[in-house]
Amino acid sequence: MQHSPEQLAAELNRLDQLMIETEQRFSKELERIHPGHRRNAANLLHYLLLRSIDFRNVQDDLHAWGLSSLASAESHIRGQLHQILYWLQHRPEVSMDLFHADTAHLSLTRRAATLFGTKQYETVPFIMVTLESSLAENYEEVKNLLQSGMNVARINCAHDDEATWLSMIQHIRRATHITGLTCKIFMDLPGPKIRTVIRGSGRKEIKTGDSFHLIDPDLFDIHPHAVGCSLSGIVDQLQVGDTVLFDDGLIETRVDKRSPGMAKLLVQRISTKKPLLKAEKGINFPDTILDIPALTDQDRVCMPFIVQYADMIGYSFVRTTDDVDCIREALGTAPHPALVLKIETPEAVRNLPDLLLSAMQEEHIGLMIARGDLAVEIGFERLSEIQEEILWLCEAAHVPVIWATQVLESLNKSGLATRSEVTDAAHATSADCVMINKGMHMIKTIETLRDILLRSGGHHIKKRYTFRPLSIAKQFIDSR
Repeated sequence: MQHSPEQLAAELNRLDQLMIETEQRFSKELERIHPGHRRNAANLLHYLLLRSIDFRNVQDDLHAWGLSSLASAESHIRGQLHQILYWLQHRPEVSMDLFHADTAHLSLTRRAATLFGTKQYETVPFIMVTLESSLAENYEEVKNLLQSGMNVARINCAHDDEATWLSMIQHIRRATHITGLTCKIFMDLPGPKIRTVIRGSGRKEIKTGDSFHLIDPDLFDIHPHAVGCSLSGIVDQLQVGDTVLFDDGLIETRVDKRSPGMAKLLVQRISTKKPLLKAEKGINFPDTILDIPALTDQDRVCMPFIVQYADMIGYSFVRTTDDVDCIREALGTAPHPALVLKIETPEAVRNLPDLLLSAMQEEHIGLMIARGDLAVEIGFERLSEIQEEILWLCEAAHVPVIWATQVLESLNKSGLATRSEVTDAAHATSADCVMINKGMHMIKTIETLRDILLRSGGHHIKKRYTFRPLSIAKQFIDSR
C-alpha cells in the first residue's frame, strides 16, 4: 500500500534522526579527518546509513508522488532528504552545513580539478595515458599524446628506472610549456610483485586434471622443476581448498595438499588455446587473506623521486587502514603528491568505507578501480556490480575516481575496437578519469575514447536507481 505524504514525512524524519545518530557514533573518526574533508565524510556516513537498510518501498512511493526518490543524490544525501521534507512539511530549507545539489557538484568538480587539472568539456572525464618506455626517447610522440587529449600521464615505477622516468617527465613538461595544455603526472609505486617463476624454458605444459607444486622461491635448489612464487612466504599462507589463479585468471587451480613452503595444486580450468604456465605471469589468491606489506622496500626506494616529481602517487595492493597508515607515515607531513588508493582485492572492497575515512585524513586523495586484478579476484561476473558500488561510495565521499584497465584494449592493440569495449568505455563517464594502457594505437585510442565520452557524457545521470541494502554499508554500520 502506498504511503501517504504524512507517512512519507514520518519515514524521512526517522531516517534523518538515524543519520544524526550515526554521525555522533563516528564522532572520533570525524575528528581525525582533514578539515577540508569533514563535511564530505559526514555525507559518506549518512549515505552508508541509508544503504545499510532496505529503503526501496519509500523510494517507490516518493517517486509515485512526484518527489525525489533520493536516487542520484549520493553526493548530498541528507541535504536532498531535507529538500523533500521542505516540500512535504514546509520545513526550513537545507542548512548551510549540509551539501545540496549545487554545492555538492561544485565540491566534486573542484576536487577532480585539483587532482587532474583542467579539461575542455565539463561532462567528459579526464584521460590518463600509461607511458611506455620508448617514449623516454620520443618527445614528438609525447606531444602528440598531449594534443590528442591526454590530461594525465601515468608512469608505472614497476618498470624502467629513474633516468627513464625523468626523461618522460621532461618531455611532458616541455610539451605542456610549448602547447599551453596541462598534464598532471601520476606515478605508481611498484607494490608487491607476485609472479610465476619457472626455471629453464620459462614455461610448463599442463592440462585440466593435472597437478603440480607451487613452492616458495627458497626451495628451488631442492625442487628445481616445480613452479615458484616470486614473493617469499606466500605459499605457507595457503589453505587446502583455496583457489590459486594464474595469468589473469586464465588458469584456475585449487590447493590439494600443503607442506612447509610447498602446495600441491590441482588444475581445475584452462581458458587459453595454449595450455601453458608461463614465467612472469601474475598469480592471484582470491580465497586467501594474505599477510604481506602493501608498502614494499622497493616502494620506499622509489618514493623520494615520486615525491619530488609527481602530482599523484598510486598505492597498490591497499587492503586495510593499516596499509593507509603505513604510507601516510612514510610520506610524512611535508608537501607530497595526492594519495590515490588502488582498489584491486576483495578485502579492499569490503573495507572501502574505512579506507576512505582513513585516506581522508590526507588533504588530497583519489581512488583507482584497478579492474584487472579486481575482476580476477572477485570474479568477472561481479565486476559490474562492484565497480558501481565503489563509484557510489566515492561520490558520497566526494573522492575522485579513476576507471582503469582494459579500456578500448583491442583498439589499442589491433586498431579495431569490439562492441563490448565501446559500451564499457561509454559507461566510464561515471568516473572522473579514465585510464588507457600502453598499445600500438595510442593516438587513435585517445581520440576514439574522447569521442565516446563526449557523446555519452550527459546521459548517465538520467538513470534512476533503487537503494537495496549494500553489504559493504551494512557491515560498516553494524561494526561500531
